[in-house]
Amino acid sequence: MIINSDLNILGGLPDWNLINVFLKESIGSLRKGAGAHSYTAIKTDKSVKRFEKAISGTLIKFHNPGVKTLVSDVITSEDITNDSLLLLFWNASFNNELLHYFNTHVYFPAFYSGRITIKQNEVVACLKDLREREVQLQKWAEYTLEKVASKYLTLLKKFNLMEGALKKTIVHPYLNDKMFVLFIYWITAVESKSNLLESEWLKYSFSDKSLFIERLMQKKFSKYFQLHYTGDKLKLETVMSYSTIYHAIK
Repeated sequence: MIINSDLNILGGLPDWNLINVFLKESIGSLRKGAGAHSYTAIKTDKSVKRFEKAISGTLIKFHNPGVKTLVSDVITSEDITNDSLLLLFWNASFNNELLHYFNTHVYFPAFYSGRITIKQNEVVACLKDLREREVQLQKWAEYTLEKVASKYLTLLKKFNLMEGALKKTIVHPYLNDKMFVLFIYWITAVESKSNLLESEWLKYSFSDKSLFIERLMQKKFSKYFQLHYTGDKLKLETVMSYSTIYHAIK
C-alpha cells in the first residue's frame, strides 16, 4: 500500500477553491502571474505548494482522460458544491489507498449498517490493525495515529459526508439523477472488472445493491447508458462521450 501525508494535509485545507485553481494552473504559473495570493488567503507560497501537492496527488489526479473530463467539467462549471464534492470524494478514494482503506473498513460498514456516528478510536483501531501488515506504519507513534484518524473524519466532513464538531454524525447522501448518471460514467471509467457486481467501487453509490440495480433499470436513464443484467452479472456501456455527458445531464 502506498501511504502518504495527503489525508493530513487535505484535512487541514482551509480554501477548497484552490482545487479549481490547480485544475487550470500550477503554482509555478501562478507565481509568474499575479501570484497565489490573488486566489487564496493562505499566507505563504510554501503552504500553497504543500496543498498543491496533496490536491494534485489525491483530488485531481486522473486515471484516464474520461475521468479527467468528467471531474474538470463539473468543477469548472459548478466550483465547490455538494455534487462536485461527491465526485471529488470518488476520485480521491480511487487515488489514495489509505482513504479507500478507511472508507472500506470504517466509513461504509457504519454507513450501510445504519449507524449514526463514527468515533475517532474506531479509525485508530483500524490503523493499528493495518500497522501489523504495513511496515511503513510501524514507526508511527500513537500521537500520529490519532492525528491521522482525526484528519480522516475531518476530511469526511469537508466532503459533506459527516457533520458536527466534536461529535460528528454520518450524513446519508442520496444521489440525484445527475450524480447517479455521473457515478455510472465514473465507475465505468475506473473499473477493470467486466462484472460490475464484483466492483469494490459499487458501495460508493451510497445505495444498497438491489436498490442500485432497480434504479439502473429506470427507462429515463436508457439514453445515457445501456445495461446487461443477468441476476449475477452486470455490465454497463456508456452511450454519450465523456466530453458531453455533464452538459447533457445537468
